[in-house]
Amino acid sequence: MTAHRLVVVNAGTSDPSATRMLADRAAARVTRAAGEVGEEVRIDVVDLRQLLPELPGALASRHLGEQFTRAVDLLAQADGVIAAGPVYAAGPSGLFTSFFQVLDTDLLIGKPVLLAATAGTARHALVVDGEMRSMFAYLRALPVPTSLFAASEDWGDGALEGRIERAARELVLLMRSGFARAVREETWGAYQHEFGSAGDTGEVSVDTDLMRLATGGRYTPRAN
Repeated sequence: MTAHRLVVVNAGTSDPSATRMLADRAAARVTRAAGEVGEEVRIDVVDLRQLLPELPGALASRHLGEQFTRAVDLLAQADGVIAAGPVYAAGPSGLFTSFFQVLDTDLLIGKPVLLAATAGTARHALVVDGEMRSMFAYLRALPVPTSLFAASEDWGDGALEGRIERAARELVLLMRSGFARAVREETWGAYQHEFGSAGDTGEVSVDTDLMRLATGGRYTPRAN
């Protein structure tokens, strides 16, 4: 039986957490949708509030503590991700954005991500597609077409359940497609990677401006 690795990243800080509840509902639907086609989903959860003591060092010096390192390792092995965060002051919480801003920009290339957010009012509904989706585009991840948002009044609404079902099935389809793995195997060299990054193969590319200067070559500005 095929087993997909799903990592749930939860930026909710309360207990119980509405953000965690939305992420758990989505993960349960992903598991069920995969089971319907005879496949299994293994779920790991990264609760970002547990990483708070390590966050200042990670932001200031990129030094990753034990919990941060575990989170990075899980994401590196993931076939799919559910990224869920609360909305504060018309934007994703600082904890949510800080975590993903610390990560190596090569880490999530091609990985399917289901985006989810919660808030106290529907006025924040566009945060998911307006801000979270653009951040994951920068990380070169692959957000599923359907995003999830739940305000306080949405929890008893059947429309939310319908969106969870649709988003979960989209995530399963992308995980089953093997797109992230194919990108790494077939087009990895087409991306510009930082030395020592998640895309580092141990080989130093000399086809960069810096390396050409270091080896006595000339720097030729690119045409805009």
